[in-house]
Amino acid sequence: MNFDYPAPVQALRARLEDFMARYVLPYNAAWHQSVAQGRFPPPFMADLKALAKSEGLWNLFLPTLREDEPGTRLSNLDYAPLAEVMGRLPWASEVFNCSAPDTGNMELLHLFASPEQNRRWLQPLLRGEIRSAFAMSEPDVASSDPTNLQTRVVQQGDAWVINGRKWFTTGAANPDCKLLIVMCRNASGDEEQASMHQRHSMVLVPRDAPGVQVLRNISVLHHHAPEGHCEILLQGVRVPGSALLGEWGAGFAMAQARLGPGRVHHCMRSIGQCELALQLAAERTLERQMFGRYESDFSNVQDWLAESRIEIDQARLLVLRTAWLLDQGSAADAAATRAQVAAIKVVAARLQTRVVDRAMQVFGAMGLSPDTPLAQFWSWGRALHLMDGPDEVHLRSVARHELAQARGRMGQSSDWFTTPEQMLAAPRVR
Repeated sequence: MNFDYPAPVQALRARLEDFMARYVLPYNAAWHQSVAQGRFPPPFMADLKALAKSEGLWNLFLPTLREDEPGTRLSNLDYAPLAEVMGRLPWASEVFNCSAPDTGNMELLHLFASPEQNRRWLQPLLRGEIRSAFAMSEPDVASSDPTNLQTRVVQQGDAWVINGRKWFTTGAANPDCKLLIVMCRNASGDEEQASMHQRHSMVLVPRDAPGVQVLRNISVLHHHAPEGHCEILLQGVRVPGSALLGEWGAGFAMAQARLGPGRVHHCMRSIGQCELALQLAAERTLERQMFGRYESDFSNVQDWLAESRIEIDQARLLVLRTAWLLDQGSAADAAATRAQVAAIKVVAARLQTRVVDRAMQVFGAMGLSPDTPLAQFWSWGRALHLMDGPDEVHLRSVARHELAQARGRMGQSSDWFTTPEQMLAAPRVR
């Protein structure tokens, strides 16, 4: 069994690491300064994106990318180590046109867009000319149960009319955001006749459509993201009939198609941040002294480093296996794949909060400051426990799959029990 990445992927990862070191990381301080001064996107971002595109480091995440579309077609498994590299610097993915939520939105459009929708929205996204957002969660219902979603879409003549409120819509504050993909509840006479998972649809809404109001950019644990996690009011928003994405009532099925690869991307970026946190912590222990000894000499600190290494490697293997399962498509057990996708989301969130928390403890007060990336990493890790559904929902998905497996083999496990009667009937051993 060979656990190495294929040679072409290793070469691509080396090129990406070199690009990050030569062109992206030197701009990190300038990026933060530009954002602090209210200039977003920073003025140098367009040049970095053009350079990445010219170097062939563009749209690396899309297994279904066509030959006539810009970028490099990679499988989920091949892209995973590249996402880990990009994840070490939270804003870096945009340089390569590989940042969320655009990646998931491009996957959706690639799968379900009409020719007109492809021309108007997908192609500019693939070229990196515009940004997009995915509007699903709502403030007035528990969005962990998406059947609760209440933003309504109704057909009026040859148009769709949308009313509702969304929040934590990532990317909607970006001035380059031109498209909202909005999950809506179908408001039609036969709505209640459909199953609970066939009552919602997705609608493509221009960001500047009349009736779309971005009410606020919500900070996450007091971290203010310049691209925005926005609360949006949709009040009498009217879009043409051609704005429906995919089929009426297919919103949930399309959302599931979007989530699998997206979770792999999120998890691998988290692993990249955890790797950096561990590296920083290990080096810090070798230079920081207390009570006449280096921090690395204390056994509890050594335990922290060892536990972080073990947990990172465990998580990476699980995520890579999930990426491989997604690449198998119809050849894989769909239920098992869904359970794996749910599992890695829980694992990545727990990993990031644990590993980064240990690193912050190693750094002491500096770990709480903006002088290291650790505080931001921890905030993002804590948010991951809720983003794309809370951990508890995904644990339930894994448990349901396990129980279904148990029901299918009911009674077989009893072969492993040894009863007193079997002991008496067993041949005597001399």
